[in-house]
Amino acid sequence: MMARMSTPDITLYGIANCDTVKKSRAWFTAQGVEHRFHDFKKHGVPADRLADWMAALGWEKLVNRQGTTWRKLDPATQAGVHDAASAGTLLQAHASAIKRPVVEWRHHGGARTTVGFDPALWVQWLYGGAAS
Repeated sequence: MMARMSTPDITLYGIANCDTVKKSRAWFTAQGVEHRFHDFKKHGVPADRLADWMAALGWEKLVNRQGTTWRKLDPATQAGVHDAASAGTLLQAHASAIKRPVVEWRHHGGARTTVGFDPALWVQWLYGGAAS
């Protein structure tokens, strides 16, 4: 195992029974990387964090249009998601429509946010230094 450059403060947001979240949590644990888990079902979607994620990633990247929750929404509700404000309203009401996991990385040099399971990028950030 490679040595970490510096240990980031990591918070993983998602839903405990989501397979991708389970895989992500297991990956961090296997790497020996400490992280916090914020369960949307138990603790809700933090509105201030959601706004930051949309600013950093774009609202389009956060809306999981492939998931069961999205597919169960009526067509009018789906069509009504057309900008950050409408996406934010939907994602607050339907946490399961957020693509998962959302991971916040805080280093002494700044912060990053990712969405989805991306171990290649995570390895680069943990062991290879700064990536954009």
